[in-house]
Amino acid sequence: MARDLAIVLNNGSLNSAVATALAAQKYRTVMVYVEASEKTPARWRWAFEQQTAFFKPYRDVTVAMPFLGGLKPAVAAWAALADRRQGGMIAPQLLALLPIMAVGASYAAQYEAAAVYCGMRVGGGADDLARATEYFQILTELLQMPCGQIDTEFVTPLLELEPWQVVDVGCQVGAPLEKGWSCLEDVPDPCWSCAGCRAREAAFQQAARPDPLRPVRR
Repeated sequence: MARDLAIVLNNGSLNSAVATALAAQKYRTVMVYVEASEKTPARWRWAFEQQTAFFKPYRDVTVAMPFLGGLKPAVAAWAALADRRQGGMIAPQLLALLPIMAVGASYAAQYEAAAVYCGMRVGGGADDLARATEYFQILTELLQMPCGQIDTEFVTPLLELEPWQVVDVGCQVGAPLEKGWSCLEDVPDPCWSCAGCRAREAAFQQAARPDPLRPVRR
């Protein structure tokens, strides 16, 4: 394969939409969705399919990893991959993300991809940002040296951004923000009352951008 491919770990979230748009500016994409548990909200998968229809990637892949459902932080970690909707301490989330990062690395080797994109965001908090930055640096070194993938790296373009900055970047790069799912409830339409919906609403307000999923209030 040519080295113009990038693997994008995408869970259907708003941050995944923005990270995929950034990856698509430089590479043809292979979008990967991990079915981490039978209890994973169906709306996450629906949002992923909406994004694949928009981006038209070189390949889109779903990986079933139901064994992760037996690990308490697994589903929360999959959410954390894109926007830490579940909150909590970062170290356990990073630990739970290891098998998902391994999936990205494996597909990178299979397709001889130049990068593995991950939409995780931790913001500007010094300690969490330092931990997450070191985590992805170590993963890149592990992939490049002992695994022999010397031209492949993990890329986290949203890592230090605040939520409103993600919205702003998404608008600048034409990301399909209306196809990014933020609600924590498995419902047809956003509930606008859960933590995910409230955080999304605050982010769009701070960015002074209209949310395409939010009806205009008169």
